[in-house]
Amino acid sequence: MTEGGGDRRRGRGECPRFFADAMLGRLATWLRILGCDVEYSRDIDDGELAERATREERIILTRDTLLIKRRSVRERCFLVESDRWGEQLRQVAEGFGLGGKDILTRCIRCNSELDEVERGSVKGLVPPYVFDTQEDFSRCPLCGRIYWAGTHRDHILEELSDILKDAS
Repeated sequence: MTEGGGDRRRGRGECPRFFADAMLGRLATWLRILGCDVEYSRDIDDGELAERATREERIILTRDTLLIKRRSVRERCFLVESDRWGEQLRQVAEGFGLGGKDILTRCIRCNSELDEVERGSVKGLVPPYVFDTQEDFSRCPLCGRIYWAGTHRDHILEELSDILKDAS
């Protein structure tokens, strides 16, 4: 599944499961923002990455040309060409037909799907101004991080729109 090989698209806008190699941390974060299931570790060697990606049926996103030559993962790799995260995101979105319909549904730190929570359950856990001005909150069931739709959400959506405008 190297660049240019095979049809990688599921349904339009459906995100496959990925494993981003150590060089692609920022890309992993932005794919999580898009709602994609992306495992990432800075401290994993190529052998373990290949084994886990195969076992978990994940597509390896990599800039490492030696990794894509490994026989065991050759059909499970996607070569990311740019060293700039925005171009990387555009390339992966185009390559996999990502539409971003599940934007901001995953924890950007640990990759878990977020749970909607009652507003009252976050009182004292978020800044008072946020609690007073926001109605909807989500929480990561794994790390406990709390999310809400502040002004950063608008900036994220704007950034995604600019990057992905020609990708779909």
